[in-house]
Amino acid sequence: MEPWYKVVTPRKEVREGRSFDPSEFAIALEQVVAGTAPADYRNPEQFFSRTCWTRALVEHVGSVLRRLAGETQNTSPVMTLITQFGGGKTHTLTTLYHLAKLGPKARSYVGVQDLWSSAQLSEAPEAAVGVFVGNAWDPSEGRETPWLDLAWQIAGKAGVDALGTAAKTTPPGTEALTRMFKAAGKPVLILCDEVLNFTNRHRALAEPFHAFIQNLTVAMTGTSCGSAVISLPRSQVEMTDWDQQWQDKITKVVRRVAKDLIANDEGEISEVIRRRLFDDLGNERVRKNVARAYADWCFERRAQLPPEWMAVDTSATEKKAKEHLQSKFEACYPFHPATLSVFQRKWAPLPQFQQTRGTLAMLAQWISWVFSEHHKQARNEPLITLGSAPLHHPGFRAVVLGQLGEMRLKAAIETDLAGDQAHARGLDADTKGALRDIHKRTGCAILFESSGGQREKIAHLPELRFALGEPDLDTTSIDNAAVALESRAFFVQRVGSDGFKIFHKAKIEKAVHDRRASLDDESEVRPATRKFVEEEFGRGRSIPLVLFPTDSTEISDSPRLTLVVADPDWEWNGQGGLRTQVAEWTKRRAKSDRLYPGALVWCIRKPGRDLREKVEMLLAWRRVQRDVREGILGTDYDRADLREIEIKVKEAEDSVREQVWAQYRYVVLADATASDGLKAIDLGAGHSSGAESLCGRVIAALKAEAMLNESVGAGYLDRNWPRAFAESGAWPLSSLRQSFLNGALTRLLDPDTVLKHRLTEFVRNGDFGLASGPKADGKYERIWFRDAISVDEVAFESGVVLLKGHTAELLTRGDEAKPETKELLTQPAAVPDKPVETGPLFGGERSAAGPQTVALRVVGSVPPELWNRLGTRLLPKLRTGDGFRIRVEMEVEVTTDVESALRADIKQAIMDLGLDSTIEVR
Repeated sequence: MEPWYKVVTPRKEVREGRSFDPSEFAIALEQVVAGTAPADYRNPEQFFSRTCWTRALVEHVGSVLRRLAGETQNTSPVMTLITQFGGGKTHTLTTLYHLAKLGPKARSYVGVQDLWSSAQLSEAPEAAVGVFVGNAWDPSEGRETPWLDLAWQIAGKAGVDALGTAAKTTPPGTEALTRMFKAAGKPVLILCDEVLNFTNRHRALAEPFHAFIQNLTVAMTGTSCGSAVISLPRSQVEMTDWDQQWQDKITKVVRRVAKDLIANDEGEISEVIRRRLFDDLGNERVRKNVARAYADWCFERRAQLPPEWMAVDTSATEKKAKEHLQSKFEACYPFHPATLSVFQRKWAPLPQFQQTRGTLAMLAQWISWVFSEHHKQARNEPLITLGSAPLHHPGFRAVVLGQLGEMRLKAAIETDLAGDQAHARGLDADTKGALRDIHKRTGCAILFESSGGQREKIAHLPELRFALGEPDLDTTSIDNAAVALESRAFFVQRVGSDGFKIFHKAKIEKAVHDRRASLDDESEVRPATRKFVEEEFGRGRSIPLVLFPTDSTEISDSPRLTLVVADPDWEWNGQGGLRTQVAEWTKRRAKSDRLYPGALVWCIRKPGRDLREKVEMLLAWRRVQRDVREGILGTDYDRADLREIEIKVKEAEDSVREQVWAQYRYVVLADATASDGLKAIDLGAGHSSGAESLCGRVIAALKAEAMLNESVGAGYLDRNWPRAFAESGAWPLSSLRQSFLNGALTRLLDPDTVLKHRLTEFVRNGDFGLASGPKADGKYERIWFRDAISVDEVAFESGVVLLKGHTAELLTRGDEAKPETKELLTQPAAVPDKPVETGPLFGGERSAAGPQTVALRVVGSVPPELWNRLGTRLLPKLRTGDGFRIRVEMEVEVTTDVESALRADIKQAIMDLGLDSTIEVR
């Protein structure tokens, strides 16, 4: 089907862009009378050639002509034109003016003969016409009042004389008016327009004019060949309080004898518009083909379209129903019916909307844009649909907003529909064919369909389908476009199950978007991200955490299993510089090799921006929540908005939490079998409901991989007994411990604690033995087997070994004849009753002379890096004796500028420990 702009021919002024202002479509009746109006209005032949003889116009004009011809049956001496602002009342008055002035000479003009026939007249008489236009009238010499001016127009000096000399200051009575009518010598027609404007401008004459109108209606009732037509606006948009007061007064007087006329039949405005905009509608066959194609499309989808458009007589055949639809499309060509009807269906109740001239101004600019060089950008659509409105054009947009009376919608149009960066434009980037610009077109239709309405301002999906539907487009595409646009847009809002509207107040999401755009990465986003990650890993943690280390020295070298949480900026892809860095930090602490690399477990997030984006959204929602509470975003937000913000903040918090779980999915730890010493475990997609805590999730994954256990059993040690110690049956505890720390054996959460407790149980149960002080003959100074020992007595040193059960049993049997050995096994005290040689576990001496007390003093310098080990290794041994005392003497050299601060810090630390009474700083 041919595009409409290749079929029709617009009028010259439309093509040239000279019909953009609504005032250009307004007739100035006083200019028609003065002969200064444009030729289209001034010249009767041109005027009637462009007049659309609507049913309302034919009925109204015909009734007045019959009254002028002396017909009193079914006619009224006074008529009031009640119209919407811009509804065509002045066009009706101009039609009456030309016909009354011409009389029988109007026979040859377009439509006049048919008009006479409709009024049951062979011809209409010529009449004396008096015109009063309130916004143009001003007093002049000899025409000091409106009634004197009308008398001059109707009967000249004779008419003025008929009113009498008192008419210069006093409104004429009914008898004087009747004399003036007779002085005319022919039928009389009085046309009054803009009367409220007159009462406002000439308030001193308001009361006299009111009396004149009252007398005029009575006098006109007394004549059979006269008529008065007075226009009164139906809309109150133009009225001040004064106007409203006089509107009520004049209406009350006039309507006692007047008949109300509606100047334009809303159902026929489409024909008026077509006549005013186009010279030629093109080939009739093309119009019928287009109308038939659209009618067929609508009929097939009638259940999905507005019932008012699809309603046909239930008894009609399918063919008749399609023909009925086709006639609707033909009557509006080249417009889609919804394009014209929306201004009556939805916009008519708007008080500032100029029903005819406003619609003409919008459509004229619309058509002119297409027929300029911009037609290359227009879609090849057979009909002018609401979706093709050039809202991106500033001039057209200004006319639309002016008619809506809502300039605040400018931001909505530019942001969501037609701006350079509009959301619809982004959604339409890849659309083509029948779907080209589908989101923009849907947004335009939503604007027009939701900007009016007496009860609701909503564009329902059936209305959008009808307004945008065409033979190559399915309704689901329109539905999907509306939903997609609403989800992306700031001002397009969902209403109910199938409604959409464009509102001047942005959705909360718009404020969120603005706040998100203003976030600072370094001072806001990154710190917040780290805080959320820290909170999530810290919740329910069961092992030590090292958060976001920036240097290997920040990670302690401890035998206890430690979870190192990488900075959110780090992304694990399994290779590259990050893997090298993690491997280096796992093996070394600064420049020293780690003693316990197997105790480190890294948790690093996967690549992607999801976590960052979720944090940004949460920060933005929190800002909006704060700004709304403080009134920074205005007071338009109601209780529902506040509740929505609260819900969104909670959802954003949950989303960040879930994203932390989802993002931190890689566990990296030492593995001696790997080329670079690392093993990575993919935890998979995580969810907070999958485990009690993130630490628990990591631990569970290590357990699932058989790389971590809570404890160990005797059987596990027996199965993993090193071959090197199989023959001797003795496994040094230092080697045993290191096997759990270097990955040779399973990892333990706290190896030292677990092993000490388990070994004491194994010895007590007889699963294994414990011995110390190896001798050259393969025996030991001390042996524990099936004995109760303290965990403090288990030292992970090379001179202390774990014995297999049968080995420990054989060694203890061989020593049964030696009382001193037996006594050693049963009395592990620091001061034995019988003399024994020095043993490595206790370091004391025994004398053959009997029990004596020996004082042991440990004196010397200890390097700082061994201070912690000194406390765990040495102090338990010393505490086995009596009178254990520790004296402290520490010395450090500092410069004088920091001495005072350091002294205060040391004293504070001593006080915190409760030792300020026993330790002093010198």
